[in-house]
Amino acid sequence: MDARILLLPSLRCSTVRGGLFKLNTSQFRVIRNSRAYATQDLPGRLPTSSRKQITVTNDDGRVHWKELSVKEKVARTTQQTFNLGIILTGLVMTGGCAYFLYKEVISTDSTTVQFNRAVDRIRSDSRVKEALGSDHKIRAFGEPTWNRWARARPIASNSYRDSQGTEHFMMHFNAEGSSRRGVVFLHTFKAAGETEWRYKYLALDVRGQPRIYLENSDTTPRKEHSKINFLGMQLRK
Repeated sequence: MDARILLLPSLRCSTVRGGLFKLNTSQFRVIRNSRAYATQDLPGRLPTSSRKQITVTNDDGRVHWKELSVKEKVARTTQQTFNLGIILTGLVMTGGCAYFLYKEVISTDSTTVQFNRAVDRIRSDSRVKEALGSDHKIRAFGEPTWNRWARARPIASNSYRDSQGTEHFMMHFNAEGSSRRGVVFLHTFKAAGETEWRYKYLALDVRGQPRIYLENSDTTPRKEHSKINFLGMQLRK
């Protein structure tokens, strides 16, 4: 703020000793002009007159909400809504990938776990080694095609739940040794309330040879329950 002294034309002077003039202070007026600023600059805040208009693309959040115009508030709200949508979409996709990974790879109910367990069984069976050839490691893959990279495609499988609540899982895939190729068939089931899968059958078919059963619940003898006779009634132990 600055002050300016203006001498009016009607100002009178009187001569004093030494040739100096004596001014009568009651005959001049002091006029103070103050400058008004549009806004007051504060640390960390940009003046409204000097900043750029806020849009959806250039808003960095530095300007306080109260200093925004209606149009700029709409732009900021749009930008934040868009950013929130991207974050939520990313969370949904991450959750979906995690669920798919657990369901198809980690869970005991997954196709991958069932396949790996069956492959370990056929590779360790001496009858399978004799039928397919044991010079090299036995390979397991899906339906054969002309494209060698197609062996990495998913294995054909099917699952369902019967009227008693028992879950069934069926699968077939190819097994190849050094001399022959065969097809592996498996059927596992899990009764209601149980946590482990059991084999109904696990078999290998090789052309020109009888079927090799690694598991077959139809031929496995069932455990007989001992009976106790009490008051004419037979109770199972």
